[in-house]
Amino acid sequence: MTELVRSWVETANDPESPFPLNNLPFGVFSKGDAPRCAVAIGNSVLDLAALQSAGLLPDYGFDAPALNTFMSKGKAAWQEVRQTLTDLLREGRETAAMRGMLHDMDAVTMHLPFTVTEYTDFYAGRQHAFNVGSLFRDPANALPPNWLHIPIGYNGRASTVVVSGTEFHRPMGQIKGPQDEVPGFGPSRRLDIELEMGAVVGTPSEMGKRVSVDEADDMIFGYVLLNDWSARDIQAWEYQPLGPFQAKAFATTISPWVVTKAALEPFRCDTPLREKELLPHIKDTGPMLYDIDLSVTMAAPGSDHTEICRTNYNTLYYSAAQQLAHHASSGCAMRTGDLLGSGTISGPEKGMFGSLLEMTWGGKDPIALKGGAARTFIEDGDTLALHGHAQGDGYRIGFGPCVGTVLPAQRDRP
Repeated sequence: MTELVRSWVETANDPESPFPLNNLPFGVFSKGDAPRCAVAIGNSVLDLAALQSAGLLPDYGFDAPALNTFMSKGKAAWQEVRQTLTDLLREGRETAAMRGMLHDMDAVTMHLPFTVTEYTDFYAGRQHAFNVGSLFRDPANALPPNWLHIPIGYNGRASTVVVSGTEFHRPMGQIKGPQDEVPGFGPSRRLDIELEMGAVVGTPSEMGKRVSVDEADDMIFGYVLLNDWSARDIQAWEYQPLGPFQAKAFATTISPWVVTKAALEPFRCDTPLREKELLPHIKDTGPMLYDIDLSVTMAAPGSDHTEICRTNYNTLYYSAAQQLAHHASSGCAMRTGDLLGSGTISGPEKGMFGSLLEMTWGGKDPIALKGGAARTFIEDGDTLALHGHAQGDGYRIGFGPCVGTVLPAQRDRP
């Protein structure tokens, strides 16, 4: 396992810092001025636009309010910039000019790190698929017949992907209860989270061209935490036969920092054993998952957060590279800035379930929160937060916060 690479930014050397020199995740920040690109280092953000202006980095669009130009440059450029930043920030290399390009992380505003061109959400967690199938159908028919052969997915809404800290209103939608003769229209009463990871596509593919799993892995720039908020009651009525639509279209929250594959490389691990042999175009070619500890906390208004889930990214059945290879297998063109949600990440035990639907088993088993509140689903004013890091030898690779607060539904229209 790789050891900590020490930096002259002292806070980066803290074993519990999410942003050591080993990490160097990319994001977009502002400080009362124009948003521009940065990396996180310790408790600071390093202004990449300033480095570019000073001639210390190539002109890769770091003065833009999104990472897309840099991401489109490809693997060689990503490696070049990472190595340059590592050399500039390594212990003993401090300069007054570099120190002046740092900003206190608490004093800046973080923005959506890249322009999301398309958003696809997959359903790649076996335990989650089994749990949901058991609830919506029955345990004997929990998994659809195609599930063990392809990574199932649906096309979501890029327009409502938001950065951590963005509040949103409870969605309205058409709902039909089991005793209702006809549906009604109103606010979702079974609002939920989905603990996911998001893979960010860096280099594009051409329409009509398939990509291998290894090529797909090389196309991925990095990863974010992703909460695909879900209105279960709207979903239950609308999802047959074409799957989720309005139940997922209202908000998807991601963490502000994109953690690169290079930073996660020491934590690669294999996917689980296959129950059915996969076809060649998505067959495993090596370790494609990562050992990333994940957790979820929930807080009622005015109360402290309670941890309600702890699991690991390594429980997924399909890797992001397999999802991407399958996505392109029909000839579908993938673009810089495409976001692929992993699907809900649930482990084999109840404390490892990544959605309230599973944790409360369809609302039958409430969760006790600090302050005395109990929840089956999300109520107005509740705040949910996803957390994640890979644990190294004396350091960790973190993703930063992935937080959202639910506001009351807007009822001013019919």
